[in-house]
Amino acid sequence: MRITRVETFAVPPRWLLCRIETDEGVVGWGEPVVEGRAATVRTAVRELSELLVGRDPLRVEDHWQVMTKGGFYRGGPILSSAVAGLDQALWDILGKTLGAPVHVLLGGPVRDRVRAYGWVGGDDPAEIADALTARVEAGFTAVKMNAGGRMDRLVTVAELDRVVRRAETAREVMGPDRDFAIDFHGRVGAADARRLLPLLAPTAPLFVEEPVLPEHTPLLAGLVSCSPVPLATGERLYSRAEVLPALRAGIAVLQPDPSHAGGISEVRRIASLAETFDVPIAPHCPLGPVALAASLQLAFATPNFLIQEESIGIHYHSGAELLDYVVDREVFRLREGHFDRPTAPGLGIEVDEVAVRAADDSAPEWRGPVWRHPDGSFAEW
Repeated sequence: MRITRVETFAVPPRWLLCRIETDEGVVGWGEPVVEGRAATVRTAVRELSELLVGRDPLRVEDHWQVMTKGGFYRGGPILSSAVAGLDQALWDILGKTLGAPVHVLLGGPVRDRVRAYGWVGGDDPAEIADALTARVEAGFTAVKMNAGGRMDRLVTVAELDRVVRRAETAREVMGPDRDFAIDFHGRVGAADARRLLPLLAPTAPLFVEEPVLPEHTPLLAGLVSCSPVPLATGERLYSRAEVLPALRAGIAVLQPDPSHAGGISEVRRIASLAETFDVPIAPHCPLGPVALAASLQLAFATPNFLIQEESIGIHYHSGAELLDYVVDREVFRLREGHFDRPTAPGLGIEVDEVAVRAADDSAPEWRGPVWRHPDGSFAEW
């Protein structure tokens, strides 16, 4: 068997899918994308595909090594995401060729269902009680929300109070038997994180995500030491080498993204590394159907898995939904806030190729918001 073609498809609302075709008719799908930089990743996929066409697709690990280490300049979100999607597609082909789901090839299932959480509140949350109630009524046992929108450094007491009141609302609606997580999104800053974390402790969040930006990972240890709330990070860390300092800092939850951090091949190794620190993983996945399918295959084979992010109905979606690009939507049906174990070979989904081809390049590329403070200065998000 040989790889004959690699194609990419930029589809609404903000996803890039890739398709690897073989001379024996076996096709694999992946999702190589950086949100807001899909066109850039598309170029990287095209360049990397030169290393794959004409080769045996079943040599998944060898391809990963060549794609990640075959150039002088390595890593970063663009290259790691391009590799990730291609790696997912190669695992999909391997599973389909052997007639087994990817999680079986990774050692077999360690659980029969996977707990998931849904998003509430959007980028700048205000009133969230109704959104929380809707998630509970939909069967979710966990949700996640942003702490707030754009935030100054050393915010006012009023802003701190607004964050805490949102957390109190979440706890009131979710009750003691369900969970909510809070995403600082790197917007808060280390000093304000030290102020906020003790104030949030009475509401008992499942975790607080990205208390500081990834470039400030050296500050994590100090936050861990003063935080009564479990801290999580990892969506903007792309390799074992990058997650290691965060693990050494003492984070409670690691959040690698299988469409950013080198694909299934690297995230399985990241999870094993995290296990040596007694840290569970909660894969980051506000993306499309192939990214979620890859995340679930990892979740079912990973002992130190905690909970899965999913993007069905997330506030970023406009013009298309995750389920629009799969033939059988039952694979992603949530039951009591959990996904059942997929049994189909490969990634366990059938991509609707007709829908994908029809949607290719049909919408402007998504861009993240550019925020500014009232004084006109740039605000990180």
